[in-house]
Parts: sequence; C-alpha cells; structure tokens
Amino acid sequence: MQAFVTLGCIFMVLAVGIGAFGAHALKSRITPDKLKVYEVGVQYHIAHALGLILIGLLVNQYPDAQIIVTAGWFLVAGIILFSGSLYVLSIAKARFLGPITPLGGLSFMIGWALVVVGLL
Repeated sequence: MQAFVTLGCIFMVLAVGIGAFGAHALKSRITPDKLKVYEVGVQYHIAHALGLILIGLLVNQYPDAQIIVTAGWFLVAGIILFSGSLYVLSIAKARFLGPITPLGGLSFMIGWALVVVGLL
C-alpha cells in the first residue's frame, strides 16, 4: 500500500528533523535525563517509520492480508502516542501524558504481532 510507504517516509523526515532539533537545540536546555527520554522517542520513531515502509511493501506482497494493513495503523498510532508523548514529556511539564506512553508501546507490540499473524 503506497500510503504506508509514504507515511513511513514522512515520519522519517520528521524523525530526522526532531532528532536534529534535540541534538542541537535541546542539548543545553534540558537535563541529560530528559534528553535521554527524548532520544528514546527518536529511536523508536525511526525504527517504526522504517517498519511502516516495510509494511507498505508487505501489503503489496500479500494483498489479501488485511491484517497487515491494520498492523500499519497500529504502528502509526504507536509513533504518535509513544514517541510523541516522550517528546512532550521531555520538554514540557505535562505529567498527565505519562500514561499515554505505554499505550503507544502497546500499539507497537500489537502492530508487530499482527504482522506475524498476517504472514502466517
């Protein structure tokens, strides 16, 4: 599905920009602990953006596996919830977002589990 390849590429552009922002603009403005949280968000963002590109390619290989499409949407949700909440938590005092991060992690796990099921 071209949509997942496109989304993956868009998320990669964002991840590189967000990562560069953290490395250059935030390094001297937030604590090392908060910078580490930010960097974890970037790492997962990049990994799962690449995963979206892979899912786009898999959808072309397995066009009848609708479950792989569903998996892709779980990865999209994971990037937004997991990485997005870590970005905000590291630069703002938004403790209420803390419970959102595990939902993003769960979205990643569900997405990858659905890929496995779809391939089997």
